[in-house]
Amino acid sequence: MTDLILLSDHRVAGTPVRETGEPLLDVREFPALGIDPRKADDDGSYARLRAGVLRRLLLAQQALPSGVRLLMVEGFRPPALQRRYFDAYAATLRTAHPDAPADRIRELASAYISPPEVAPHVSGGAVDLTLCTGDGTELLLGTEVNATPEESEGRCRTAADGLTAEARANREVLGRAMTAAGFVNYPTEWWHWSYGDRYWALLTGAPAALYGPADPARP
Repeated sequence: MTDLILLSDHRVAGTPVRETGEPLLDVREFPALGIDPRKADDDGSYARLRAGVLRRLLLAQQALPSGVRLLMVEGFRPPALQRRYFDAYAATLRTAHPDAPADRIRELASAYISPPEVAPHVSGGAVDLTLCTGDGTELLLGTEVNATPEESEGRCRTAADGLTAEARANREVLGRAMTAAGFVNYPTEWWHWSYGDRYWALLTGAPAALYGPADPARP
């Protein structure tokens, strides 16, 4: 598929799930991967990913050039937090577009934050990340992680125009490593990659997603 598919697309919600039951693992226990505390929460949800996703993240790390590391910002997101994020951003859009119908607001919001019912982060299959040097210094990728379309003037899109040569090259490095490890990118957010969720299944042609909403209590 070459068209830009948003998470609000009915095909995402219509993708079946065949839950594998894989547990959530704590990325902080794997020192090969860097993890940034900017999205840290009290229970450590932000640092957790499904076991299969973590394995692929380690493969992506191995594919990076010497001296470059993945820097994870956020993984699993509890459903209630996803709902708060989505509702807050949708509220700002309703203020900016007071005449827009509800389905248009949902579509606009999903370019930045997923509708809760299909959210990749809720499955434990999605990760927001960037690149850094061995000492943790972030590389330039054109915008901050989680920059909105409005504040970044659209440069949050993976294939955005107007990037410096350095930022474009770094996005390509990240993209090659993550794609080779089996992840798919959400094209409105260069930092967002997922495996095993409904969006991944739709884009790759898999018969079903591997992960539904994750259960943090699962051993």
